[in-house]
Amino acid sequence: MNEQQGGEQSGPLPRHVAIIMDGNGRWARARGRARHRGHRAGAEAARAAVEVCAEQGVEALTLFAFSSENWRRPDREIRTLMALFRRALEREGQRIHDNNIRLRVIGQRDQFPVRLQQSMAAAEALTVGNNGLQLTVAAGYGGRWDIRQATQRVARLVALGQMSPDAVDETTLQSHLCLADLPEPDLFVRTGGEQRVSNFLLWQLAYTELYFTDTLWPDFGHEECREAIRWFGQRRRRFGQTTEQLGQAAGYSHA
Repeated sequence: MNEQQGGEQSGPLPRHVAIIMDGNGRWARARGRARHRGHRAGAEAARAAVEVCAEQGVEALTLFAFSSENWRRPDREIRTLMALFRRALEREGQRIHDNNIRLRVIGQRDQFPVRLQQSMAAAEALTVGNNGLQLTVAAGYGGRWDIRQATQRVARLVALGQMSPDAVDETTLQSHLCLADLPEPDLFVRTGGEQRVSNFLLWQLAYTELYFTDTLWPDFGHEECREAIRWFGQRRRRFGQTTEQLGQAAGYSHA
């Protein structure tokens, strides 16, 4: 695992960081502002997270922007979110490309307005050849949906006789999940004080270190992001092994 060069990071870096960006509405309400002001401020916090992960050498960052459950929100708020998302893609696409970041969007994209789908596709096409930070935006995404669509893909292979049912294992299913080509998240961050994963990357978070903070997302700036990464560097992960098994080997492993 990568080590931070210089600075205050003394332990290993997470290869993949996944974030639930929670608290935009409460941030706006506490300031007597409309909810859309919180979402706008949240977009700036997202930029800060991208900048920190890129500068520190994190390989992948996945941001939970809009869940499958968020469609239940008031129509006006959904329209505002869609407009903000589209403008962010169109405004930030070139900046992302210039910094060698690859962007992609996962989730049920066909549920979004056509113009937003076009903006998603354009940003992905622009950055597809970049090999720096792998930035994923989860939109219209749910962890249960992800597992279901992977299961359906495998079931089709079995139905076509291209795979035996007995050959289906965890590796098979995982290969059909979103983000199958990325390392599973090492660090999960949720802002806003709630302590749950809210149907986000349910399969992929099995061994992830969970970092919860009361800080509302718009206030989660560069230093707060760096602090979460420093916290991860202090964790000792064992992945089912005992501390004695690990011994002194690198002082770090699966938890």
